[in-house]
Amino acid sequence: MTAVTDQDPAEGASPRRAGVDDAGGTEAAAVERAGSAPEGPPEEAAGMRKGIKSLRDLKGAKEVSREGRVRARDADEPPPGVQEAEDPWGDGLIARRVDETAGSEHRAERYAVATGRPANPAAALMPLAYDGPLRARLDALRELVGLSRTRLDGGTLAEAGRVLDEAAARRRLSGQHTVVAIAGATGSGKSQLFNTLAGVTISETGVRRPTTAAPIACSWSDGAASLLDRLGIPGRLRRRPVQPPDSDSELRGLVLIDLPDHDSAAVQHREQVDRILALVDAVIWVVDPEKYADAVLHERYLRPMAGHAEVTFVVLNQVDRLPGEAAEQVLDDLRRLLDEDGIALGEYGEPGATVLALSALSGDGVGELRECLGQFVAERQAPARRIAADVDAAAWRLRSVYVTGRRTGLSEEAREEFADRLADAVGAVAAGEAAERAWLRNANRACGTPWLRLWRWYHERREPSTGRLPARGQADEEATARQRVEQAVRTVSDRASAGLPAPWAQAMREAALRGAAGLPEALDELAERTGVEPGRPPRPGWWPVAVLAQAAMTLLQIVGGLWLLGQIIGFLPPDLGVPVLLMLSGIVGGPLIEWGCRMAARGPARRYGQEAERGLREAAAGCGRARVLDPLAAELLRYREVREQYGRVTGVGVR
Repeated sequence: MTAVTDQDPAEGASPRRAGVDDAGGTEAAAVERAGSAPEGPPEEAAGMRKGIKSLRDLKGAKEVSREGRVRARDADEPPPGVQEAEDPWGDGLIARRVDETAGSEHRAERYAVATGRPANPAAALMPLAYDGPLRARLDALRELVGLSRTRLDGGTLAEAGRVLDEAAARRRLSGQHTVVAIAGATGSGKSQLFNTLAGVTISETGVRRPTTAAPIACSWSDGAASLLDRLGIPGRLRRRPVQPPDSDSELRGLVLIDLPDHDSAAVQHREQVDRILALVDAVIWVVDPEKYADAVLHERYLRPMAGHAEVTFVVLNQVDRLPGEAAEQVLDDLRRLLDEDGIALGEYGEPGATVLALSALSGDGVGELRECLGQFVAERQAPARRIAADVDAAAWRLRSVYVTGRRTGLSEEAREEFADRLADAVGAVAAGEAAERAWLRNANRACGTPWLRLWRWYHERREPSTGRLPARGQADEEATARQRVEQAVRTVSDRASAGLPAPWAQAMREAALRGAAGLPEALDELAERTGVEPGRPPRPGWWPVAVLAQAAMTLLQIVGGLWLLGQIIGFLPPDLGVPVLLMLSGIVGGPLIEWGCRMAARGPARRYGQEAERGLREAAAGCGRARVLDPLAAELLRYREVREQYGRVTGVGVR
């Protein structure tokens, strides 16, 4: 009696099961033999009937599957009733049947059926989890992009946005798989290495160039369909390696991608390479002894991706062609070139790129690569390392727009100079001096002799006032004041933007120009409101005493003069001494009192003028601060905020 089990081909089908379709009558014979089985115990009979039903179901399922595969090959679409997500492996064959002349037994040993049914769906669909530092860096990069959109153009932020999108997309996919691409130049033997790692001919090899026209995927475990969908690899190019049913491969979780040649003459091949290299978790670069120093490889790929050393393997293939110690010499020269490219080498336990020498044709060194890949995949850190390296690369590209290494900001000296320039523009000093003169003039009028005041009044009445020259002078003063304001704004904006990256310096200048619009008019209005009020300045308490004293001196002069006049006309007896003394006292005392009052008025007049100047200066400074300095400070604060976010993105502080 033969036992039949419904084994999941995803875990590895036996060779005979793989070729069961080639022997079409095998199942019918088994059913016929089972139907004519001798009678036995009830348990055995029940088991036999169950086996017959299983064989019939299996046969029906295979007929449906075979018919569906035929239709799928003809129409290039999934079989009826089967969704693409449920059958991500396409035609279900491990590899193309390159050797059509081989026997069916030989083909059955080389090819196995692949299925999309995961053995453990919960584990296969477990999403990727980033650690705390990487999450914090991604959050900081997202905040940085948001804060910078109004200051930087979309092209500058495009790479950072792409990194954020790819990080979010990769995080939603399986964290149990590591996607590794095999890349290399024409004839480097990457497809041969791909087949050697898979243990079966999956990717076509040959002397025709280019041989690999489209990316081919091989997954060592289930649940990688969404990852391959992200890479855009169709189901017909998805394969599985040959493994025993109970195999626990050291490469479980690996998804290997064989890429077209990066130096292919076909432009679409190079575009596919560039697209997939930006999405995979790690890269195996395959070089040969002839092209390991190719400038295209180093300048276009290795040097720009120097920061991705921890997810990079560099394999020197075809070492079996090198005689004696030539392999070691070529390997040492390859390490030297990688060091010049800035790629850290993972030597002496330090993190960096893994450099190996092997022969995919003879198998020498492939075991070491397989062991390194197994350990690399088992760690399950490659996706996070790749994203972290992408964040580093994006941050480095943005460094010039956030960091210059120079001190930034407005010094107190620059602020004071700006206030002084605005004060000069509104004529604060002249206004203070005018207020001081007005105070002194009022003091002279109040405390001066009547005769001097009368002469000044007469002199002012006789001078004509046309008004033409003052009008022209006022227009000139207004033009000069506007020029001073514009110059002050340009100077302070230049000082504020000094040391800033170009985009933020331009933002500072634009903010200053927006604030300067209407500033001269605002200063003129402010000067009119804050200037010296028309009318007489306030008088100190000693002015009435001085006025009475001056009046007394004037009265002495009048009394002495009338006394002398009475003596002259004979109305009074002649006595020149007393009237002359009275007149001299009034004549000398009046100017002395006026001079004393003028000396005493200098201090209050100076304080009055300084108060007027200070009020106008503070008003002009407040207007300039509200219209120019505050917007500049806001821009500086915004820049410091994005610079701090940039420091969080890089993981280190920046100046």
